[in-house]
Amino acid sequence: MNRVVKGFWLSALCLWGLLTSVSASAVEFAQRADLQVRLDDRSARDLRYQYRVRYYPELSLSPQWSVQGFLVTGDEFGSSHNTFDDGAADYFYPRRLYLRHQAQYGKTEVGVIPTYKGAVSASGLSKDGWIQGVRHVRKIRSADRLEVVIGELNSIDPARALRAPGHLDYFELEYSASLSEQTGVEGSLERMTGANFARAEVRQSIAGGAEVFSELVVKLDDRKLKFVLGTQLPLVLFNQPAELAAHYAYVSEDLGLRAELTEDFLGTGHAMTAELSGDFSAPRWAWFARFDATESRQRFLLGIKWSLR
Repeated sequence: MNRVVKGFWLSALCLWGLLTSVSASAVEFAQRADLQVRLDDRSARDLRYQYRVRYYPELSLSPQWSVQGFLVTGDEFGSSHNTFDDGAADYFYPRRLYLRHQAQYGKTEVGVIPTYKGAVSASGLSKDGWIQGVRHVRKIRSADRLEVVIGELNSIDPARALRAPGHLDYFELEYSASLSEQTGVEGSLERMTGANFARAEVRQSIAGGAEVFSELVVKLDDRKLKFVLGTQLPLVLFNQPAELAAHYAYVSEDLGLRAELTEDFLGTGHAMTAELSGDFSAPRWAWFARFDATESRQRFLLGIKWSLR
């Protein structure tokens, strides 16, 4: 049996031992969920109505140890929406299940883990995706973090997300730092989808709580790249908090899956997106409107969201 598979099931056995050793009185269950319904109007295609359900169960074993889960609709790594009135599109899969240890040093996650350690960047992998492996985040200074991820990102079929890894093909080494109260930077080296990448990100806070950012991903094997330049601006609409977010992106034709699996992928070449979102006066309800444009097509999204926390 492959050593990686042995290690995966050994970790599962250790998790079972931990679960059985924890006092029942210390175990607490929590959950959160969100529901989104949207209208999707794409150029040269039929109008469609879609929905998304995300569910996050959490079993706290102690102040430091917890078991985290994630289930969501959709049948693609970077897509989590089902289409109404489509009998072949009622997907709902568990995509993540992992053990987390969190303390003053940072955190460690083992199992089928998230693609991110915190906020998801435009050039980061989709927030609905997964990696079969281990993440360790170490606090270096008050706001600086060193992250190491080792695992597998081979199958991108949600129906197989919780399977044991077959071999190691994913590696990430990332350092995040705060240069000042207004400026944050991030740099990483990555090995995924059979290629090597370097990524850099700069974020700058400006007046009024707004933020501008730039991100660059370079495929080291052949110098293909992705570049992102964007902004986020807090607003108040109808006496409710809102936000305007917009960015421009350029993606080389041959960047491959590293581009397609990202959070904001619209297409290769030049593209832009702008989203206006805000809260309703009713608790837990929100709305959004988004416009996407690439060199060959446009798309308009309008929807509402509800959350349970």
